[in-house]
Amino acid sequence: MCPLGLLALALGVRSLPTLPMTGHAFDRLAAVLCAGLFALLVLGLGTAVHGAQGALTLGLIAVALICGALLLRRQAGHPAPMLALDLFKRPVFALSSLTAICAFSAQGLAFVSLPFLLQAVLGHSQVETGFLMTPWPAVVALMALVAGRLADRVSLGLLCGIGLLMLCVGMAALATLGSGASAFDIGWRMALCGAGFGFFQSPNLKALMTSAPLARSGGASGIVAISRLLGQTLGASLVALCFHLSLGNGPYYALWLGCGFALVGAVASGLRLLPYGKKPL
Repeated sequence: MCPLGLLALALGVRSLPTLPMTGHAFDRLAAVLCAGLFALLVLGLGTAVHGAQGALTLGLIAVALICGALLLRRQAGHPAPMLALDLFKRPVFALSSLTAICAFSAQGLAFVSLPFLLQAVLGHSQVETGFLMTPWPAVVALMALVAGRLADRVSLGLLCGIGLLMLCVGMAALATLGSGASAFDIGWRMALCGAGFGFFQSPNLKALMTSAPLARSGGASGIVAISRLLGQTLGASLVALCFHLSLGNGPYYALWLGCGFALVGAVASGLRLLPYGKKPL
């Protein structure tokens, strides 16, 4: 285990609340059905954007939906289902999950398409591309510290909405890069995207976890992971679709599509400011 993992474990033991054991045994069949639902759904999306036969795509998605239906039927009435769909009855939780899916879809679209833009279109080497993309994750780390402090004083919906609007503007700026763009032109655009994503991430995670009952924190954590991975997978799959439509303009299509996802996420985040969005259940 790496030192950071050990540090996280030590902080978790000291800070996380101790919850009583529920007494529910691990449901192996439900776990298999849940894995089948998401694995086949992701595989179906991947085959669809790569131009596979329609019968194969529809078959994979159909089997995924059957797994989902069997999972819901098996865990109907369970006080703590493996797939915590009952938490979506809480508007803040549902909107926070939707915001996460949109934001990570935008991130997936950007991270997969940007290396192609920087290398194939703008003519940078692999090493230069790595350095040029560094401002995004570096600024995310810095802004996450700021956003984490602000999350205790400012509305979470407002913080996330501002962050995703910044991400939308940053991705639009990246999509307008010309062939003569300098390192500075690329760098400030990357930094703006990183600042926006950093402003979104910590507050939205707090909104998701605090909108669920403490006893259901495990189920809420599972939805957090599902929202993130579903968004990233959707974004990466849509990049393949953009390149399928146009090899030369594919990176630009992907970045503009990412702008759309970020904008939808900002709207979903803003809905949490309305009376209905604030309703606990």
